[in-house]
Amino acid sequence: MDRKLKLPIGIDNFEKIRKENFYYVDKTKLIEQLLERWGEVNLFTRPRRFGKTLNMSMLKYFFEIGTDQTLFDGLYISDNQQLKEEYMGKFPVIFLSLKGVEGLTFENAKYRLMQLVGREANRFHFLSDSDRLTEDDKKIYHAMISLSDGMYSMNEEVLISSLKILSELLYKHYGKKTILLIDEYDVPLDKAFQNGYYKEMTTLIRGMFGEALKTNDSLQFAVLTGCLRVSKESIFTGLNNFKVVSITDSRFDEQFGFTDEEVQRLLADYHLKDHIEETKEWYDGYHFGDTDVYCPWDVVNHVDCLLEDPNAEPQSYWINTSGNDLVKRFIDKADKTTRNEIERLIAGDMIEKSIRMELTYDEIDNSIDNLWSILFTTGYLTQQGKSERGVYRLVIPNKEIREVYILQIQEWFKDSVLHNREPINQLLKAIKEGDADTVEKDLTKILVNTISIFDTKSRKEEKEIFYHGIVLGLLRCESEWLIQSNIESGDGLVDILIETEDPDAGIIIELKYAQTFQGLSKACENAMRQIRERRYDERLRNEGRNDILAYGIAFCKKKCKVVVERL
Repeated sequence: MDRKLKLPIGIDNFEKIRKENFYYVDKTKLIEQLLERWGEVNLFTRPRRFGKTLNMSMLKYFFEIGTDQTLFDGLYISDNQQLKEEYMGKFPVIFLSLKGVEGLTFENAKYRLMQLVGREANRFHFLSDSDRLTEDDKKIYHAMISLSDGMYSMNEEVLISSLKILSELLYKHYGKKTILLIDEYDVPLDKAFQNGYYKEMTTLIRGMFGEALKTNDSLQFAVLTGCLRVSKESIFTGLNNFKVVSITDSRFDEQFGFTDEEVQRLLADYHLKDHIEETKEWYDGYHFGDTDVYCPWDVVNHVDCLLEDPNAEPQSYWINTSGNDLVKRFIDKADKTTRNEIERLIAGDMIEKSIRMELTYDEIDNSIDNLWSILFTTGYLTQQGKSERGVYRLVIPNKEIREVYILQIQEWFKDSVLHNREPINQLLKAIKEGDADTVEKDLTKILVNTISIFDTKSRKEEKEIFYHGIVLGLLRCESEWLIQSNIESGDGLVDILIETEDPDAGIIIELKYAQTFQGLSKACENAMRQIRERRYDERLRNEGRNDILAYGIAFCKKKCKVVVERL
């Protein structure tokens, strides 16, 4: 392969990728499957950043009248001569991506939608002079594209009918029925839900889709994409010609996301085959239908970084493309049972849950079960099959998504546990006074209400880091203490060294992880021996602090053992 091929980071325009020398993973088999498995209205639901927009752009350039047919040279679909002759470049195509339809108010979002429709209608400016349209046809076309003070001025009635009207006008002009492509159809509903105008937006979208997709004699077929399969009753009422292809469907399962074979080929093409294991561990793990797939956005970004620096570590690219409010909402709502289930998932275990594939946005917060369903459909969880009872076996797909949960759990810990100051103040007082029994009791209470974020396969050192982070977070609630972590003193690195507000006093804390509850006492003994043998008190004594408390604290799951000595 020519190493000069650029990587298409953030580029979802098929024509640009093909004409401007970008690497393309061939998904044109989607065209063949779409026509063979005919559906008049097709909805594909996939998580974000799985190639939905690029696939929709590819469909547009294949079917649209006047397309540059060389764009498909060398691709899978180019071998299907009969299909090319019958369908390629033969239809008018309306293509809308609703990902930008948002706003703090309904009026703002509605104008964004109006602007989007107006610009797409303007693409067919030849309709103004078409001898196949009546004067009334041209008047209503002008109502879609007319501007007032530089802004689109169509009213809501025209907006609701716009897609149907535009498809009818194109049919009249060309004598060919119209293909309608609507990308990210559910984004306006998501934004409306977040900003408090969900009912108004649902009514508007239901009206537009109902007009365009139901009993529209000018429609050849339609394809919609989105993250969620929004309830048919909410916006697809009365639509009987509707085929939904979700992440559980084996149809089209290889056409969104990269398969293992495609990732192996991509890495080989850029001479990066040695990086397959880390790429798999971080970005694979999604299960669509009968196929395991990688997140394309992550893979392409990781390869790009490796080309700059062959030693680059995997990063969380998918996480950083938008907020992770769903996981935050989920963790905030979690009761003790759910927190335990989250711990099991982070530990690499599987849990079983009944999943609702159809929801409305205003149902999301009705129960924690609905949030499980949303996390599954949006890619924060994936399936490892179904049990005999018809419930799904759910797991976290990969290391990157695990990082999302850890990040949100850490935020939750700060917001909930650390904001409840009374038990923390009691704990800090006990630490200062050398009251080991109270420290052990209060720290255990806090652990019980915390979500563990290490997996069962992680090394002992990694588990100690988790507890280290919790203790450090609690100690930093005392603003009058100078708290230093992993600092040199004597003959080694002290886990935590504290200079209290008393200039004569100091505290040393050494943390250990025990594999069993029975091993807690032994782990504390080892911690205390390490403090003495490595002279961890030296730094404090050099500061004139000779009243020193030394703590050995050992953890096992949600229990701890505390030993204290005055050095």
